[in-house]
Amino acid sequence: MKEIIELSDKELTIDRNEYLKVKGSIDTNLYYIESGSLRIFVLDDYEEQTIRLGYKENLIVSLDSFLTRKPSDLFIQAIKKTVVKVVTKEQIDIFLEKENNQNLWTKILEDLVIQQMEREIDILTNSPKERYERVLKRNPQLFQEIPNRHIANYLRMSAETLSRLKKS
Repeated sequence: MKEIIELSDKELTIDRNEYLKVKGSIDTNLYYIESGSLRIFVLDDYEEQTIRLGYKENLIVSLDSFLTRKPSDLFIQAIKKTVVKVVTKEQIDIFLEKENNQNLWTKILEDLVIQQMEREIDILTNSPKERYERVLKRNPQLFQEIPNRHIANYLRMSAETLSRLKKS
């Protein structure tokens, strides 16, 4: 992953609640979070549904738009002041033309797909307790970096339910 991040020649600072990407826009950048935290969400009948959370040393991408170069329904928003390194699709394409770099890129994409599959399983798991325990086991740092209200939304439960689960 380090080789991909080193391609970046641009750094952005996004203030709290500021958008990195909005619905209907095309975003062909990959973002490496230096500090802060971001969330990816969709707007469903005026209700936000968080589908991904990221914090320091995570990659964040609007994968659908990145791969297709088409507009996406996803929003990417800073939860707190965030600094990201920007890697463009063009930089990655040039990087991939070199021998042996394809394997690294495949590994990064595989990791993103696995994370998305784990996320789907979390959502399809019936019990809020099971969803909480799966995410806690997989990613305990999330609970230090991300406010509870965003984690609760991500886990499809109320903030009160999350609070009760954390206490038990």
